[in-house]
Amino acid sequence: MSRRVGVVPLLRIALVLLFVLLVFLQTFAFPGQFAALAREDADLAWARWPLTAVAVGTLLGFEVVVVATWKLLGMVERDRIFTTDALPWVDLIVRATAAGGAVFAVGFVLVGFAAEDPGLPLLLFLVLVGIVVVELVVLVLRSLLRQATALRSDLDGVI
Repeated sequence: MSRRVGVVPLLRIALVLLFVLLVFLQTFAFPGQFAALAREDADLAWARWPLTAVAVGTLLGFEVVVVATWKLLGMVERDRIFTTDALPWVDLIVRATAAGGAVFAVGFVLVGFAAEDPGLPLLLFLVLVGIVVVELVVLVLRSLLRQATALRSDLDGVI
């Protein structure tokens, strides 16, 4: 328990900073970047709103993950993480990651078909593979949480 005491506040600070950065990117950076792209290159002006929607949707998925992680941290602090109360939050992380990845995949296809240079599509593909890997890791961790929750329930029943 003593190791968790120092890590949880640091993780909460990191989550707040990440959330603020995500909101900034979602409301100012990406919409502004895509608007500037549309002004500078008339051939790519069509992509302004679809890419803005993809960026906002993908970042919204990450924001949901940050909020669910915050809730799970509260359960860790109260030593309630291995209860069935944690499972809906983990399921929310799974769904949000999948939804954000699906929205990002749409953006990948949009950019992939419009790109003349393979560099950006390859970079976006790398990010998409990273999202898929994170999704698979979370699925494995969800399975482990379910098993640990069942074992803890059995142990509590014995004691």
